[in-house]
Amino acid sequence: MVNSEAHAPQQLGAVSVLVGVYAAAMVGTIVVLAVMASMAPEEATDEAWGHALIVMFFAILLLVRLRSARSGSTRAVRALGIIATAVLVVNLVEAALPGVFPGWMRVEMMAIALWMSVLLILVRRAAGR
Repeated sequence: MVNSEAHAPQQLGAVSVLVGVYAAAMVGTIVVLAVMASMAPEEATDEAWGHALIVMFFAILLLVRLRSARSGSTRAVRALGIIATAVLVVNLVEAALPGVFPGWMRVEMMAIALWMSVLLILVRRAAGR
């Protein structure tokens, strides 16, 4: 069921910016890993690649759901919140695992967790309107 007035595009403006910057940052992570693979292979571990590809998938999923949410889909707004929560939890858990990921990626994971916290707050506000 689509409710075109429930979530007007202007209510999702900040959400759109956060999702867009997150997606760009994930593309940047893939680029950094590619460079590191040739210059500092010990920093571009298999675990780092696996994590980067998974969060890139979630970035794409967020973009797809955002498009539906901006069209007025209440379910898509809910999906944005669910995805943000999953990415938040996974990044916190993975950042806490000792010795699994390079230090730079652990810092990135914490930043992503913070980013997803803000996104979750904004999505919940949009859903409550």
